[in-house]
Amino acid sequence: LKLQFLYLIGRTPTPLPPAASQNIPMAAKRDTFGDQVPGCEPSWYQGQPSPYYHDGHRAFRAKCRAFVEKEIEPFQDKWIAEGYPKELHVKARQQGVMPRPKEIGGNDEWDPFYELIMADEFSRAGGAGVMGQSAINSMALPPILHHGSDYLKSLVVDDVAEGRKHISLAISEPNAGSDVGAVATKAIKKDGFYEVSGFKKWITGGLMADYFTTLVRTGKAGMFGLSLLLIPANTPGITIRKMETQFDNAHNTTFITFDKVKVPEKMLIGRENQAFRYIMYNFNHERWL
Repeated sequence: LKLQFLYLIGRTPTPLPPAASQNIPMAAKRDTFGDQVPGCEPSWYQGQPSPYYHDGHRAFRAKCRAFVEKEIEPFQDKWIAEGYPKELHVKARQQGVMPRPKEIGGNDEWDPFYELIMADEFSRAGGAGVMGQSAINSMALPPILHHGSDYLKSLVVDDVAEGRKHISLAISEPNAGSDVGAVATKAIKKDGFYEVSGFKKWITGGLMADYFTTLVRTGKAGMFGLSLLLIPANTPGITIRKMETQFDNAHNTTFITFDKVKVPEKMLIGRENQAFRYIMYNFNHERWL
């Protein structure tokens, strides 16, 4: 904006001194990759400087591109129509395009921009439904990492990080989507269990999930009566129904019914009636993606 203003009033901006231009980091220097037709790739692929990406990001970008071209694009039409195999996540992990974050024993170099690269490259395969569960896993697992007990972490973290199992968020309901404080699915504590009854709607990845990070009402009305439970998808009393979408059935949107589902108290994530705060914190990462 300052440069635009200087040109507007007829003044030439003062150029950077030689020393300053020599100190521009490598991440901000021009770099091209992929298709150079304007708008066909992210701007930093097309030579626009960025201070956020370095050589580690560039190597990861090339690895993701190769994986998509070999392992996804030949099958994408079939998978968009019928769904993609769970085993693709294991293959992605083995080939280094789904690294473990440093918080769970992965590469210390991993930062959120690696995740953006992964999203950009996977989106090349149709509507990004293929491998879509990788994003959902990254949204449903953090509440357990940040607030879950050692037991819950041992139950799911390694399997999800390695692509062997999957986890989805179960928050939205027919009458409570963006209004998280209005969630009505009840969890009544009884004889060492929570008895869960209610409905969840628009739950992405419901048919692929092995677990649900589930928002339930354990207390009074409003935001201070909500808790999170980790619920295995095969628990008796759970019914998962696919919701048809206009395009890209590679991943699935579902409607879930909980009919007096018994969940052991040890499946509580964090503290009872404190989940609104956990979910608001978790949304920061979701909005990044």
